[in-house]
Formats: sequence, C-alpha cells, structure tokens
Amino acid sequence: MKKLLIVLMVLLGGIISAFALAARSEEMLVAGPFEDVVGAIKQGDVNSLSRYLDNNVEINISGKANAYSKAQAEIILKDFFSKNQVKSFELVHQGGEASKFGIGNLSTSGGNYRLSFFLQKKGGSMVLNELRFENK
Repeated sequence: MKKLLIVLMVLLGGIISAFALAARSEEMLVAGPFEDVVGAIKQGDVNSLSRYLDNNVEINISGKANAYSKAQAEIILKDFFSKNQVKSFELVHQGGEASKFGIGNLSTSGGNYRLSFFLQKKGGSMVLNELRFENK
C-alpha cells in the first residue's frame, strides 16, 4: 500500500510539473507588443514598428527631439534606419507593468546608439510613444 501511494505521488508530481512546463512554454511563444518592438528594432523594420506607434510620438535622435504625428514618425524612422543599417541590438534593461520601457545598445552602419523606448497602455493596447537614439 505504501509503495502504491509513493508511486501515485511521484506520478502526480510529474503530471503537475509537465503541465506547468507546458503552460510556461506556451507563454514564452506568445510575443507581445514589447517583444514585437524589440524584434522590429533588431531588424530595422519600420513597418512592424509602426503598428505600435501612438498618434503622437516623441523621437529624439542625437539630441534633436520633437513630437511627431504617426505618419511623420514613420518617415523619420525610415530615414534613420535607411542611413543606419542595423548590425545588432542588445536589450540591456527593461521594466514596467502598465507602461513598459526598454533600454539597449544599437549598433548600426552609421554608429552606435543607446536606444530607449517607452510603451504605454492606451485603450486596451500598448502604444509606442517615445524613442530616443543617443550617440555612444
């Protein structure tokens, strides 16, 4: 009887562990806005990035800051990434709950930048409302 109880406990523990691992793996497969933005930056993909742009976006490139409409922001970002082909982007810090931010090192053909971006919850979705490209 004792052996049967031990076997049942081990099997139950294994099943619970398998379900927990499967749930966590599924959670990791589902990318959210933050992960999508990081992926778009790594690719220099403005079209993917623009899906998350807010109606008004603050962009700061090497100390030149301004607030732009979504359409203007797309043009500014396309210009930046066409002149600065992305070599790599390494996310070094991230945080936030309702709002999220990321800070990373962007290496491009035109130089290296410290890139920070901010996502804010707005109407049930996350929008990108600030991008900063600071020369390193």
